[in-house]
Amino acid sequence: MDITVMTFNLRTSTASDGDHAWVYRRDKAARMIRDHEPTIVGTQETHAHMLEELQLSEYAWVGEGRRGGNEDEHCAILYEKEQVTPIDHGTFWLSEQPEAPGSMSWDTSLPRVCTWAHMRHSADGTEFIVFNTHLDHRGPLAREMGIKLIWNRIREMRERKRLPVVLMGDLNSTPDEIAVRILRGEAPAADGFVDMRDAYAAMDGPAGASANMNFTGSPDGETIDYIFVTPDIAVLSAEIDRRRIDGKFPSDHYPVTARLRFLVGGTD
Repeated sequence: MDITVMTFNLRTSTASDGDHAWVYRRDKAARMIRDHEPTIVGTQETHAHMLEELQLSEYAWVGEGRRGGNEDEHCAILYEKEQVTPIDHGTFWLSEQPEAPGSMSWDTSLPRVCTWAHMRHSADGTEFIVFNTHLDHRGPLAREMGIKLIWNRIREMRERKRLPVVLMGDLNSTPDEIAVRILRGEAPAADGFVDMRDAYAAMDGPAGASANMNFTGSPDGETIDYIFVTPDIAVLSAEIDRRRIDGKFPSDHYPVTARLRFLVGGTD
């Protein structure tokens, strides 16, 4: 079975963005999502009202704000309602108290969360788990410890549920930084190495920039937004969509998409 997934930092809603404020971007963001027809979308920097204002009636979402409930920014998981159904879901905090809403540890500048959802596909009953996160933009130790915590949760859930896993999000890390090196198996996590695959490996040549800082639109630079999968998922293709919609960018990040195939019986 094949699906398309997307990770998309939508840029929070603030009047200081002027002509790039959310009210002028929300229709463009919704169109960008619809153009790719993803089954799953992981968003970052989204408040609950932003998710509603997208008016994507074909999608529902799960997630919790980083200060608990619907307070502050979410790492929401949107899902196409006719294709998949959530069996279970939750949010944990990237801290030494992961079940405590709003908790902070290490050198993080803000509370950071990871949302997960156990999904079942309506077409053939395939089940899989999605994790969506946004690592801290200032604290290198927070990014390292946050990704190790996420990997431990993935590993625990894999051992318990025996299901494929997709991890996506804004890692605020270029490919040579520790959080990405851990996920690529180039640096150890707490107990050995991570067993996941980087979707960008399916692209020809360098991925280029995934962040569109200050809405400038330059493709130069390196990615900080990623999609990783466990070995029982094949990445058929990956893309960073740098289009303008009606002459403007939907966000200060580009959406990253991957076409995935769930493998019967494990790896190729």
